[in-house]
Amino acid sequence: MDWQIVLSTFAAVFLAELGDKTQLSTMMIASSKKAPWSVFLGSACALVLSSVIGVLVGDTLYRFVPVNVIRLLAGGGFLVIGLLILAGRL
Repeated sequence: MDWQIVLSTFAAVFLAELGDKTQLSTMMIASSKKAPWSVFLGSACALVLSSVIGVLVGDTLYRFVPVNVIRLLAGGGFLVIGLLILAGRL
C-alpha cells in the first residue's frame, strides 16, 4: 500500500467535498431527522460506492486511453464547467 497516494487522495477528496452539495444535502437530512447515525451511515456508504465507481472507471480508462488524453479531457471539462458557472448557465 502506497501511503503517500492514500494521504494525497484523502486530502484531495476531503477538500473537494467540503461545502459541496453532497455535504449540504447531508446536513439538511441530518437536521430534519432524529437519527444522525443513520444519516451518517447512509451518506458514508453512498460516498464509498461512488468512489468505487470512480476508481473502476478511472482504472478502465487508464488501460485504454493514454494518460495525456485523460488529463486533457479532464482539464477541458473543468474549464467548460467553470465557464458555464461564470456565465450563470450552471
